[in-house]
Amino acid sequence: MKLNVNGSLHDIPETWQGETLLSTLRELLGLVGAKFGCGHGDCGACVVHVDGKAKRSCQMQVSDAFPAHIRTLEGLEGVGGGLHPVQRAWLDERVAQCGYCQAGQIMQAVALLEENPEPDKQSVVERMRSNLCRCGTQARIFKAIHRAASEMRGKS
Repeated sequence: MKLNVNGSLHDIPETWQGETLLSTLRELLGLVGAKFGCGHGDCGACVVHVDGKAKRSCQMQVSDAFPAHIRTLEGLEGVGGGLHPVQRAWLDERVAQCGYCQAGQIMQAVALLEENPEPDKQSVVERMRSNLCRCGTQARIFKAIHRAASEMRGKS
């Protein structure tokens, strides 16, 4: 089986096909942006994009991700290969403290903005509530999402 991750095809040995997408990304492919948090799909630290939709990679077998296009934090990039606007906004708004949940938060935010380029506050709150942050940076997360949305629409 070949898995399409960040635009590259990867051979997945048969012995890995019963593993979670998260463990395959981290342990086999060395893509460690998505984190193991709860293992139950509750915290969102493991969020990746599967065919453009935010999915909990700890809850998906790698065999179920075939033939989808997978995008991880490592696959995000902005214009000219720099940081994605959401990543840049995260830095500008000083969102991260411990950083553990941030990859999942960023991937969830990117999916939101790709689906809804002009989210209102309630849309952001509803979408991001399923991603837990124990450091209490939610207010900065919301500011960063709105900042990135403006940049992505060309209204910097």
